[in-house]
Amino acid sequence: MNLRSSWVAETGQTREDTRLTQMGVTNALNPVQVRSGILPGSYDGKYRLSGFWMTNSSAMSAIVSEGRGVIQGDISQGAYPVTLPASEVVTFSPGNAQYDRIDLVVLRVRDKLYGDDRNEAVIEVIQGVPEATPKAQPVPARSLPLYEVRVPVGASAGTGGIPWATALKDLRNTVVSAGGILPVEGPVQQGAYPGQYQDTPDAQLQRWDGGKWVAYPQAIGGVVPNTVGSAIPGSYTGQYRDGLGGRLERWNGSAWAPAFPGPIFNDSLTAGYTTSTSYVDTLTNRTGALSITFVAPGSRQAIITFGSRIQLVGTGSGAGFMSVKIMQGTTVHRDNNDTYGVVCQSPGNIAVSTTQRLHTLTAGATYTVTAYFRTTNTALQAWFNNTFIHVVPQH
Repeated sequence: MNLRSSWVAETGQTREDTRLTQMGVTNALNPVQVRSGILPGSYDGKYRLSGFWMTNSSAMSAIVSEGRGVIQGDISQGAYPVTLPASEVVTFSPGNAQYDRIDLVVLRVRDKLYGDDRNEAVIEVIQGVPEATPKAQPVPARSLPLYEVRVPVGASAGTGGIPWATALKDLRNTVVSAGGILPVEGPVQQGAYPGQYQDTPDAQLQRWDGGKWVAYPQAIGGVVPNTVGSAIPGSYTGQYRDGLGGRLERWNGSAWAPAFPGPIFNDSLTAGYTTSTSYVDTLTNRTGALSITFVAPGSRQAIITFGSRIQLVGTGSGAGFMSVKIMQGTTVHRDNNDTYGVVCQSPGNIAVSTTQRLHTLTAGATYTVTAYFRTTNTALQAWFNNTFIHVVPQH
């Protein structure tokens, strides 16, 4: 057996054994014990955990790759560092004739001082009980589980063996030195002290606050790089991140939203007309109303610009007006008004626009701006083309 350990054998521990296994890993579990686990890392740095990786070598055998770990005994027994400097092959017994079973692969330290029949460190297959609903056997004392392996009915070298692609359940977890940031693999365990940190599989840094893991503000006061998509929540209201597509976003307490919404623009290049002397939001020859929505910023102010190319067609004198109605839900913030509108009194095509400041908005509220049109003479068709609305929230 290649698995090495320190301070287990009564005699025969070599200097090489000691050098291989003394790793200083003491990731706290409580004031006396440390967490059992495997040291993280991989040869190329691409993976969190490659130690004791298991893959098939034949129909009923698997290779356990090299690795280092720590196995914590009972509270008075101490921690056992173990190292596998070269890969090891483990073999599974043939499947039962009637039921599947689940075998458990563990790193196990046997210590005669605590009731075992021998002193050794070993990679062991603990065979499960064939059942209609199989489950793995309990993990023995001074053992670190690596994998569950489901052995199907009748599995053997002659029948194709274990379906390795679906049979393995990875149970490995990581451990680092005291004060280190733990890269989480496997089940999330509770922290040992407030101020302990861990890095989750979705790249979120978390801090143990004494009762739960809390997402830690990334780059406090700065902009969080968005490298993991939009699913990761913010750590505090007012946190900023570089959103997808390079858009700066702010965490509002429940969702990421544009930090600086706007500018908002909408237009219609279709000409339409009205003969109505009261304001209407639809025009003959044009489908639908022209409107936009925006969220009022903290300043409660926005700049609005709107306009159109207007032409009067018909007999007699008169004018064509374009105005906007601004609504907050069902509440009118500003109604149509000739004074605030744009006007044309010419039979020729005249492009007119106006820019105004909106104020006394409710910060965070959503407003809808809709274009309205009218003529002052029912004998005149007031035509509107190249119509637009543009809102820039002031931050």
